[in-house]
Amino acid sequence: MKRIFIIATAAMLLAMPAQAQKKSTAKNAPKEAYKGGITTEMMQQMKQSYGNNASDKALRNILVTNSPAKLALNYENATAFDSHFSNRVESKAITDQKSSGRCWMFTGMNVLRNKAIRQHNLPADFQFSQAYTFFYDQLEKSNLFLQAIIDTYKKPMDDQEVDWLFKNPLSDGGQFTGIANLIDKYGLVPAEAMPETYNTNNTSSISSLIQLKLREDGLQLREMAAQKNVTPEKLQAKKTEMLGTIYRMLALTFGEPPAEFTWQQKNAKGEIVSTEKYTPMSFYEKFAKTDFSTYYMVMNDPTREYYKVYEIQYDRHVYDGQNWRYLNLPMDEIAPMCIASIKDSTMMYFSCDVAKFLNRDKGFMDENNYDYGSLFGTTFGMDKKQRVATHASGSSHAMTLCAVDLDKDGKPIKWMVENSWGSSYGYQGFLIMTNAWFNEYMFRVVLEDKYIPAKYREMLNQKPIMLPAWDPMFAPEE
Repeated sequence: MKRIFIIATAAMLLAMPAQAQKKSTAKNAPKEAYKGGITTEMMQQMKQSYGNNASDKALRNILVTNSPAKLALNYENATAFDSHFSNRVESKAITDQKSSGRCWMFTGMNVLRNKAIRQHNLPADFQFSQAYTFFYDQLEKSNLFLQAIIDTYKKPMDDQEVDWLFKNPLSDGGQFTGIANLIDKYGLVPAEAMPETYNTNNTSSISSLIQLKLREDGLQLREMAAQKNVTPEKLQAKKTEMLGTIYRMLALTFGEPPAEFTWQQKNAKGEIVSTEKYTPMSFYEKFAKTDFSTYYMVMNDPTREYYKVYEIQYDRHVYDGQNWRYLNLPMDEIAPMCIASIKDSTMMYFSCDVAKFLNRDKGFMDENNYDYGSLFGTTFGMDKKQRVATHASGSSHAMTLCAVDLDKDGKPIKWMVENSWGSSYGYQGFLIMTNAWFNEYMFRVVLEDKYIPAKYREMLNQKPIMLPAWDPMFAPEE
């Protein structure tokens, strides 16, 4: 027994890190105590979870060279994919945001585009210029940041609001309120009047440079604002000078937005109908004029009280525009509104946690697509509320909700969205989701007021509860 004990102790010492061995052999060293770290006893217990048997070795050999998603693909769920829909808004040519975070812009403009094509008999591949709207989005967000720095100059740099501003001076992400404010202020132009460039399709490089410049300008404005006898007029003049630099950077990489342009209108057959001169505002008023005050966002956030209106600080694209507001509702009360809109041939701005259980090859989203539990011998059991509260889930991508498949009782079986990742992605450019997935990972939808029952329209008149800009639930959609 004594010999066995000595051998076991020696083996344990060899398995311990050098520093731990040194401490344990020190004179009068105390017995290893629990202080929150991983102890030797804990490590031995944890190792028991890995059997190192033939089954585990085989699984390990497969997993070290493959993605868990590939191996967890649920074969039994392969036949669940179905592209039939009882109710569908006719969709036109699929758009492609390329390597940019402009899903919110493509989605909002695709809602307007679908209406314009139907109302004016335009070709199916007609598009509004995303480059035009994105130019002003980036310029307006730059102004929003610089003016917010002026507004908060008395607060210390480590104040949470100031820190958040410098951490987030600019982004290419956004949401529907931004689309509404930008279009109302700057109008629209057809894609031919301001086409995409490398930097509108690939936004990371120019965005990083503008962010760097804005942070530098923000520090200068804080220092200037703190000086005695500095007037608001001088601060505004300096801010305008700084924005001139941003404008130039955008014009060099995106092209300069047209003040007026000549455009040939064609019909669905490609025949020229007219050739006229437009301004961005006159073009918008003729082809897409929209009363955005009749559009409302409803959201399902189970971590917050339902039937309340919430507003997010700084979550706007234009300083003199509106923050993002939404009415929080249970999923079973949102779905009937979406169904009513689709039945009336009206698409919707929709956002969700797109990557969760997405079969990218099929463009199919279902909770049963991947069986990670069986693969790793565990469970992943959090519900939607728990996932949101622990940062495990949140809205990440906007698309255009365009179809629903209803059973004989009028209940939804599955839904479909028009995506902006090109026509080769997913199911011919679309993504299809089961109703179970829809309930768990859908977060926001923008509806016209005629599809919102009166009792909910009354709720929308509440004074909103203001939420901070850094709330993790409200990162810009990309």
